[in-house]
Amino acid sequence: MSTVQFAIIGSGWRTLFFLRIARALPEKFRVTGILTRDGAKAEKLQAEWGVPAFTDFGAMIRHQRPDFVVVSVAQPAAPTMIELVASAGLPIMTETPPAQTLEGLLRLWALVEKGAHIEVAEQYIYQPLHQARLALIRAGRLGQVSFAHVSHAHGYHGTSLIRHYLDAGFAEPAIRGRAFSSTIVAGPNRQGPPAEHRIDTVRQVIAELDFGDRLGIFDFAGSQYFSWVRAYRLTVRGEKGEIVDRDVRYLKDFLTPVELTLRRSDTGQYNNHEGYFHRGIQAGEDWVYRNPYPGAALTDDEIAVAAILDGMGESVRGGKPIYSFAEAAQDQYLSLLIEEAVAAGTTVQAVRQPWAV
Repeated sequence: MSTVQFAIIGSGWRTLFFLRIARALPEKFRVTGILTRDGAKAEKLQAEWGVPAFTDFGAMIRHQRPDFVVVSVAQPAAPTMIELVASAGLPIMTETPPAQTLEGLLRLWALVEKGAHIEVAEQYIYQPLHQARLALIRAGRLGQVSFAHVSHAHGYHGTSLIRHYLDAGFAEPAIRGRAFSSTIVAGPNRQGPPAEHRIDTVRQVIAELDFGDRLGIFDFAGSQYFSWVRAYRLTVRGEKGEIVDRDVRYLKDFLTPVELTLRRSDTGQYNNHEGYFHRGIQAGEDWVYRNPYPGAALTDDEIAVAAILDGMGESVRGGKPIYSFAEAAQDQYLSLLIEEAVAAGTTVQAVRQPWAV
């Protein structure tokens, strides 16, 4: 397949993910331009990454028309940028969430109904470990899944994982939730390790998403993203097996239990001289996930974002969406309802939205 060529609007922390991926995989991805309001930052980005940088959208797409545009700006500005790109007739891959409010989601859905091609960079389900677990579930190892306790990510990322582990689609759950605060020794942040000992107060949200025949538990504290002492947790249960973090238990038949551990394989360790990259994940003798970008030294999240970019490249050439606006809108809608349920202290019922199919 030809190289995926995309432009980027934005110059923040998330933009660097796209730039690192394009630099690591130049045969697959090429950034045709970056748009930022800050002229000095544009010059710095161009010098550091060797990518044309602009302060005017029209100039950027006249320089070279990309396959699609990644919108990676602060959320309040995202809908306006999405509308700008849509007006130029270009497909859009926007960062999560596509809008902050239900009204904002409906405003963007109206663009989709008018023909705008909008997809969303919801990458979590494309991370290697989640892909391995989902592969086992889709292969029927657990049977019909009815329960998922997900403590991996906040808001819309968390609801995305719940919906996919439960195969809930656009079903409308009843939601109950609560939040509480606790203290923790501060860990690293986006800038690096902590400079001093400090005690932080963190908010944890726990919510039940009751789909009737399936139950999702959303459980997340903000400190989990960077903390050295707060783990990610996941339990998925089906009628003939379960996955707890990396441990898999299932029945081969009603008399034959099987226990496996999801084993990660990375090169470049100990006396391996292949260079450092993630090879894949095995369950027993089977590869349940193979990294589609072997040889590139990418983090798991960068592998997932690369998969999103790759999928978007296929989508704009007539393939199926990699993560549709409708799916991302449902993720954010359920996330908003969780906060509503927490604030109200009552059960909140989701209702069918126009994007639900």
